[in-house]
Amino acid sequence: MKSNGMMGLTGRLFRSRALLGAAALLLMAGAAWAQEEAGPSAEQFSLNNLLLLLSGALVFWMHAGFACVESGLTQAKNTVNILSKNVIIVCLGGVSYFIIGFGLMYPGEFNHWIGFGGSGFGPVSPEDYGDYTIFTDFFFQAVFAATAATIISGAVAERIKFASFIVVALLFVTFIYPIAGSWVWGGGWLTDLGFKDFAGSTVVHSIGGWAALTGAVILGPRRGKYTADGIRPIVGHSMPLATIGVFILFLGWFGFNGGSVLAMDSGAVSMVYVTTFLAGCAGGIGAMLASWIVLRKPDITMILNGILAGLVGITAGADTIAPWPSLAVGAIAGVIVVFSVVTLDRIKVDDPVGAISVHLVCGVWGTLAVGIFSFNPDHGFLTQLIGIVAIGVFVLVTSTLAWLALKHSPLGLRVSEEEEVNGLDTYEHGLEAYPEFKSTTGIL
Repeated sequence: MKSNGMMGLTGRLFRSRALLGAAALLLMAGAAWAQEEAGPSAEQFSLNNLLLLLSGALVFWMHAGFACVESGLTQAKNTVNILSKNVIIVCLGGVSYFIIGFGLMYPGEFNHWIGFGGSGFGPVSPEDYGDYTIFTDFFFQAVFAATAATIISGAVAERIKFASFIVVALLFVTFIYPIAGSWVWGGGWLTDLGFKDFAGSTVVHSIGGWAALTGAVILGPRRGKYTADGIRPIVGHSMPLATIGVFILFLGWFGFNGGSVLAMDSGAVSMVYVTTFLAGCAGGIGAMLASWIVLRKPDITMILNGILAGLVGITAGADTIAPWPSLAVGAIAGVIVVFSVVTLDRIKVDDPVGAISVHLVCGVWGTLAVGIFSFNPDHGFLTQLIGIVAIGVFVLVTSTLAWLALKHSPLGLRVSEEEEVNGLDTYEHGLEAYPEFKSTTGIL
């Protein structure tokens, strides 16, 4: 047993150390607060920019995947047309988003419904922007915008005029997508409501999917698809090309979701990579099993779309849905996409590549899944549903007006029967993707 003198000395030493420890904690907290007020360190700032720029490059590379998937799942006679649409979307979309779209989507202070922050980068100083430069932010957001427009291309493939598609794509990237997106990512009313869409199950995929649905319905099915004898499958010309495209998209999705963390946070980014990976894999498995049961065979096109469905499904909650539940989100999306493709065919909505099922239907599922599986109790199912309905109504109305205006304009929407039968490549572009192969049936 220690003496009273020794105990007093020990107590004084303990109190001194406790005071020093408390002072150190206060100093560290103060330094952290000051750092937060001043913004990230130079190293963190550079890492944030690097993450977003590399992620944006991966998202940009996804356009090669979309081009491969769409051309592979359609007929060879329309390949040049498909490739042309996917190329021009990037070019026109990037420029129009810079001039108008970026300012509409991120207007700064606005009425939470619609605002415009100016053309280009507006009044914001590039040197005083935040956790990354305004140039980095624009690039990352611009490739997202172009991706959303690509979704429309697949659903209206093989019968839309090239010029008409350009007009719709421009209207979509310049106005429809940015206005709806501002409600969620630009500080709009859905942000205030607590709506959660981490990387765009609704903001990118469902918005593109709603516009694709209205386009497919107004344009009508491809000739010969639905006959008195039932549904006639119009098979894509290259499963290898479609498969390569899906793997490119899978790779790009790590940038799509991983970059949406918007900061080089090792824990957050690595978790998002894992949930994205698991959901995509589970989607492929779910679609394989569903197609095996429903269609009696493991359909490769369903498996490929199942992978994409799983990726779309997890996109809204990749940062707040843990790895185990992400398997469920992806697997359910894979099953949903099979039934959705079959259902759309039965009601005679012709979607050559399954874009509506993958992006719209599974985008809705993924957004709702946040309200079911998120480990954040603030993410409610009803709030997610309100956001889905609000954005769906807005895009349905605006895109329908755009499609109908074009349909009844001198430009028109649809190519002639002769052009559709013989292929859009020769009539619209004067080129053939495979000139060494000649079709004698008119269905190549």
